[in-house]
Amino acid sequence: ALTRARNTATAVARARDLVNEPAVAMTPSILAGGAEALAKAGGIEITVLGLEECRKENMGLFLAVSQGSAEPPRFIHMAYKPANAKKRIVLVGKGVTFDSGGLSLKPNDGMLDMKVDMAGSAAVISAIAAVAAEKLPVEVHALAACTENMPSGTAYRLGDVLRSKAGKTVEINNTDAEGRLTLADAITYGLALKPDELFDFATLTGACVVALGPHIAGVMTNNKALADAWLDAAKAAGEEMWPLPLPERLNDMLRSEVADMRNTGERWGGALTAGLFLKTFVGDTPWVHVDIAGPATADKDAGHTSKGGTGFAVSTILTYLRRVAAA
Repeated sequence: ALTRARNTATAVARARDLVNEPAVAMTPSILAGGAEALAKAGGIEITVLGLEECRKENMGLFLAVSQGSAEPPRFIHMAYKPANAKKRIVLVGKGVTFDSGGLSLKPNDGMLDMKVDMAGSAAVISAIAAVAAEKLPVEVHALAACTENMPSGTAYRLGDVLRSKAGKTVEINNTDAEGRLTLADAITYGLALKPDELFDFATLTGACVVALGPHIAGVMTNNKALADAWLDAAKAAGEEMWPLPLPERLNDMLRSEVADMRNTGERWGGALTAGLFLKTFVGDTPWVHVDIAGPATADKDAGHTSKGGTGFAVSTILTYLRRVAAA
């Protein structure tokens, strides 16, 4: 128990450190370099795709978000493959290392803490290192499409129609809804690994913070049994999460006259339409989406959580995977 606790604390602290770095010191390339060092130390396989490799993978949504930045994108794939694996699980983390909003520019106050928009990737990278350290009999893949979302003469525009890796076309009506675009291509990449379950973690919507406050993550799913098991693990780990619905009628908000869908709906139910957008890429694979926009950071010290990045979701990931390993 002490070893597990120490391993969890190390992983949480690592995720906090990644989030707390300023954006200039945590670019996509630097984050990928850190993941490579962690993989080498922990006996984890790693592949890092650059711009040209992502083009060959037809990651049209991810690359559109990245094209406004002078920083090159990086797609990180870490894989832990024990011989006695009971399940294959894919963890996708949002990896936007700085989010200005792109041409849909955020106001100054809304941009101040946007170095934290890669908290999902920090969580999955840190978690897989902990899984490997414990040698859990679960095959785990951690994926992160890492980029900045910046305004420039090469930035993607409102009204653009983009083609995803899955072949679906997306009309852009808000460049500040970039996380779901990067996640969609990462999810499609993850599905090719034929996972038993897929989870994604993202500081995705301010709407989730409006709905649940700053301490609680929103959980959406296409598989209630999986979500129930995940929420039970969260309770045991001491991380607050709450289930949110994915009402099919809200898909009307995502309809486009020129593409398969738009990337945002109306103001109302913004966390839910973001979840519905992702759901269209998942298909029938058991999937849980965790919107950590609120609890990924803290504005003051509280208990074991210090001001800044919290490492949220790492403890629950480890608790859940230990239960899978023990089943």
